[in-house]
Amino acid sequence: MANFVLQLPNNLRSFTVFASSNGRAPSSSSNGGGGENGGPVIVELPLDKIKRPLIRRRANDPNKVKELMDSIKEIGLQVPIDVIEVEGNYYGFSGFHRFEAHERLGLPAIRCKVRRGTKETLRHQLR
Repeated sequence: MANFVLQLPNNLRSFTVFASSNGRAPSSSSNGGGGENGGPVIVELPLDKIKRPLIRRRANDPNKVKELMDSIKEIGLQVPIDVIEVEGNYYGFSGFHRFEAHERLGLPAIRCKVRRGTKETLRHQLR
């Protein structure tokens, strides 16, 4: 079984780390990474620690948000949102409807797939 270390600022020590069913951190071939093997890690982050730098060209679909709220209340979040960690800051770049559903439900945290990146990675995601 592989072990991995996730280093975060002290103010984020109260979150949950999820590993895949085989006990390893999830892997990815994309830029950055958070796990020992270079892949992302799944963590639960407080909503207020996630910055949302992407300007959406359209508003969230309120019906989709409502459906997600109902689903999250019933069975929990099934697919984590994608987050890039750059120099200790967390930037959400997918999962806008899921994020809004969590906000509207008053949930304090959301499960995230976190990849470590550079400022250049973040600039690339903003294009």
